[in-house]
Amino acid sequence: MELRECNLLHAGFIKNLYAQYMKILLVEDNQKLAESVKKGLEQESYIVDCLFDGGIAERRIFAYPQDYDLVILDIMLPGKNGLEVCQAWREKNITIPILMLTAKDTTSDKVLGLDAGGDDYLIKPFAFEELLARIRALLRRPKESTPNVLSAQGITLNNGSKKVMIAGKEVPLTLREFSILEYFLRNPNQVLTREQILAHVWEFSFDSLSNVVDVHIKNLRRKLGSNYGQHLQTLRGLGYRFTV
Repeated sequence: MELRECNLLHAGFIKNLYAQYMKILLVEDNQKLAESVKKGLEQESYIVDCLFDGGIAERRIFAYPQDYDLVILDIMLPGKNGLEVCQAWREKNITIPILMLTAKDTTSDKVLGLDAGGDDYLIKPFAFEELLARIRALLRRPKESTPNVLSAQGITLNNGSKKVMIAGKEVPLTLREFSILEYFLRNPNQVLTREQILAHVWEFSFDSLSNVVDVHIKNLRRKLGSNYGQHLQTLRGLGYRFTV
């Protein structure tokens, strides 16, 4: 295999590895388009939730502002239009990157979207490759007030390199285990329910009766070892908590 081909394969692997940590909320009332975009993004290893109503989307982000890395927001929506939704989020200091979608292509329409708090603007119909490029560009921007390296109780998690270190040694975690640990480290001493963990790490519609969270946390504790895994506590009937 030629060097150029190896480099392209490596770049594709890194891109997909990074995407698997990224969760996107797609708000689009055209269900056929939404399903097509969702399928394409999932094939690129993103986790995608779909909503079809502006008011519902507004409440979802108000309730779970840290659960999404990016929102793709159509402007023409039932319930509440995308401009109003975007502006409401920004007024609450919610800084999630927002990519606005619209069929309108005039300069004044673009200005309205950006002035409402959108970070980028994409006109429908669009090429899927352009959507991917814009998503990658937005996700490369530094997050406000969000540290890239988290440390607690001797555990260091680097969100840039996607590595977890304990006593100078790397702890090999799966993508889900890494995301769960990051969620706990960003919310120390807080009780997180199974439903919250599912919503943050898996698709929002994932079966809340599944024991997948319990299994992953059990494996995460084992990999952290008894001295460090003990900080990940089970609170029966409530959920889990990482103590510091």
